[in-house]
Formats: sequence, C-alpha cells, structure tokens
Amino acid sequence: MTYILIGLPILILIIGFVMYNNLIGKKNNVEYAYSSIDVMLKKRHDLIPNLVASVKQYMTHERDLLTNITALRNEVMKPNLSDTERFQAENKLSSMLGKVQVAVENYPDLKSNTNFLQLQAALNEVEEQLSAARRAFNAAINSYNNGVEMFPSNIVAGMMGYRRRDSFEATYEERQNVDVGGLFDKI
Repeated sequence: MTYILIGLPILILIIGFVMYNNLIGKKNNVEYAYSSIDVMLKKRHDLIPNLVASVKQYMTHERDLLTNITALRNEVMKPNLSDTERFQAENKLSSMLGKVQVAVENYPDLKSNTNFLQLQAALNEVEEQLSAARRAFNAAINSYNNGVEMFPSNIVAGMMGYRRRDSFEATYEERQNVDVGGLFDKI
C-alpha cells in the first residue's frame, strides 16, 4: 500500500515531465519550421529586385504589375506583421510572381535573356524549397496543435499558456486558376 502511495505521485510527476518536454519539443519544431520558411522568403525577397530589374526593360506594358510586386515585397519585409498578415501578404506576392511568369511568354527576347533565365531558375528553385518548407511547417503545426488540444497534454499546455496556432494555407485567390486575360489586354 505504501508503494502505491509513493509510486502514484512519482508516476504522475514523470508523466507530467514527459508531456511538458513533448510540448516544448513540438513548439520548438514549429519555430524551426517557421524559420525555414523565413530563410526561403529572404532568398526570394533578395531575388525579386534583380528579377524586376531584368524584366523591366522588356515588359513595358506590365509596369503596374512590377511596381506592385516591388511594393508588396517591401510590405512583407516589415518586422511588425503578425504571422497571419505575413502569410496573406506572401500569398499575394506568390500570386503576382506567377503572373509575371505567365506574362513573360509574350516577350521572346526576354525568354532568351541569360540573366533572366538564371533568375527565373533561381526563383523556381526557391519557390519549390518554400513549398517544402511550408509543408514541414504545417506538419509541425499539426503535431503541435494535437499536443495542445488532446487530453491529457492539453492540461499541461493550458498551464504553459500554449494555444492552437494557424497553419499556412493558400488563399481563395491562390486556389483559383490564374487569370491571364487581363495581362495581355495592354499589348
């Protein structure tokens, strides 16, 4: 009987430590995955001015699009954005970059420009890496949210102040087909 009285609190304490450490690990995995996205976004942000500069001389009819991309790039780099605001702005930027890729089809000289082709290849590679980083982030968020919401770890998570976090999701506009009609009206 005394073993039970001594062993039960020790067992509960061990379980509590395991859940605590598990939740800390999940939180750290989310932060690591988010930083991976951050690294890819920084690479993309560094490529954008070079891409815009190389495209500007050819794409005279898409100046508004290029100006908007530059302005949005500056917006997403602001340090005071919440995760949700940043995700939304990054989604808009991705959509605009996709429109540039489509518009390039009307400029044969640009499509054969070596500098542009290198920038385009680098941007495509970064976009693929960014997509993989987003998937890893969403997997880490899913694991974290499960730990925060499932019993009995939700009790420990509540004591630690951990709350459910949002995953990285595509906006409604990104789920739609790209509308390329408006891009070519000016040509």
